[in-house]
Amino acid sequence: MGGMSTLAIEFTASRMLQTVYGTSNIVWANVIGLVLFFLTVGYFVGGRIADRNPHPRLFYQLVTIAGFSSVFFLLLTSVLLRTAANALAFINVGALLSSFFGVIFALAVPITLLGCISPFAIRLGMRDVNEAGSLSGQIYAISTMGSLLGTYLPVLIVIPQAGSRLTALIFGTILLAVGLVGLWQVSRSSGLHYLLLLVILAPFALIWTQGTIKSYPGQIYETESAYNYIQVVREGDCNYLLLNEGQAYHSFYCDGGRIPSISVWSIMLAAPYFNDPAQPVPMERMAVIGLAAGTVPKQFTQVFGPFPIDGIELDPKIVQAGRDYFALNEPNIRVIVGDGRYELNRLDGPYNLITIDAYKVPYIPWHLTTQQYFQEVRARLAEDGVVAINVGRAPRDRTLVEAMTATLLTVFPTVHSLDIPGSLNTILVATVQPTDPANAALHLAQLPPEAHPLLRAAIQTAVQNVVPTRASEVIFTDERAPVETIIDALVIRYLLEEGPSGLPGLGGG
Repeated sequence: MGGMSTLAIEFTASRMLQTVYGTSNIVWANVIGLVLFFLTVGYFVGGRIADRNPHPRLFYQLVTIAGFSSVFFLLLTSVLLRTAANALAFINVGALLSSFFGVIFALAVPITLLGCISPFAIRLGMRDVNEAGSLSGQIYAISTMGSLLGTYLPVLIVIPQAGSRLTALIFGTILLAVGLVGLWQVSRSSGLHYLLLLVILAPFALIWTQGTIKSYPGQIYETESAYNYIQVVREGDCNYLLLNEGQAYHSFYCDGGRIPSISVWSIMLAAPYFNDPAQPVPMERMAVIGLAAGTVPKQFTQVFGPFPIDGIELDPKIVQAGRDYFALNEPNIRVIVGDGRYELNRLDGPYNLITIDAYKVPYIPWHLTTQQYFQEVRARLAEDGVVAINVGRAPRDRTLVEAMTATLLTVFPTVHSLDIPGSLNTILVATVQPTDPANAALHLAQLPPEAHPLLRAAIQTAVQNVVPTRASEVIFTDERAPVETIIDALVIRYLLEEGPSGLPGLGGG
């Protein structure tokens, strides 16, 4: 139970942190590093306590207090992170940092106590020094079996079904119950006294598991999936999708399908028009990698009609939010739930256009950035096919964009760069055939008067925001793709130059 609780706390704490600090490797490294550090402290402390007072009653008291603190401090973490979420939304750096250090303290107590359990158990079980190896092996094997349960149960079942706060309550209460049963067996009076912990814990559990995880103005929906914390916020007559730390919108839908302005999703409409202007622009089939709530395929359907579109999205709960709040119900859009690389390789093509909107700095799935992946994309494009990719950048730092460009140029003959006005996004348009950036302007001049206004505005915006395409010497491959390293440096340089006030805050594009 101790091994199971340790891993359950680790995954539950990481999920809670993701709602504010995101899902990058840095977040995971910090959680894992803190857990290992506090376990180390617990191993030393538990061994010393066991040698000085090797009594089962003290052992079960430690187990009971560890269970109590697992519930109390993880629920306290959720309260601290709710404060941190509001601080991040309005760029209150002081509150954000204080919440972060509060979370470190909250993790320290239960994890250190859990670290005490295994060495104490070995000391209690030791009868003959000649059996020390087999005894410690048995105990650590049992603990590791519990850790396997603590790895898979929260991630696959409990967090998606019950949420992170109830997950903390469930696993902490199980450990608390184990400690109380043990205490009852060795000392009924101690067992009765420690039952008071349940009475103390009850009001905190009742209060701190109520309400929403975040409390943004206009929030109309939130849930937790196996992959993300998901929010839907309503502003005016539009719904917006936010994920995890909520520093950017990932999809939007306005009542009646209204499109209030040209956005990064709208610019994707211009991608096929970088092909030869002497040839028509067929839109017969399209694939969308990073479907989210369906903004890209919905706008293509609005402009080009109900042609077949395959949309790939990793998170089924995001898809459900799209159905419920973003009118993702067009019959021509086939939704495929799964990984953007694995599922693409199960499709045959050919596609006239493939859009990739699965990148959001600093959370880029590296396996969707490599030379080998773009070769797989190229194999599913038609002979006049185009791939359009949304890549993040900083105002004066195009390192990631240039590395992505260099990688694309190893597969495609031409890459065009479009900086989206009012955002920190660049659309990279790679064409199967050699093309010229002036092609889009020629297509714009040839558009018939009855062309959809959104298409005309998208091409016009693209033409006005074409920038010189520059490639770095870095090429991402399946063997080596230093995406995180580049993004870490980009974010640090941006914060040093712009300061925290340069962050987009809630409502960033």
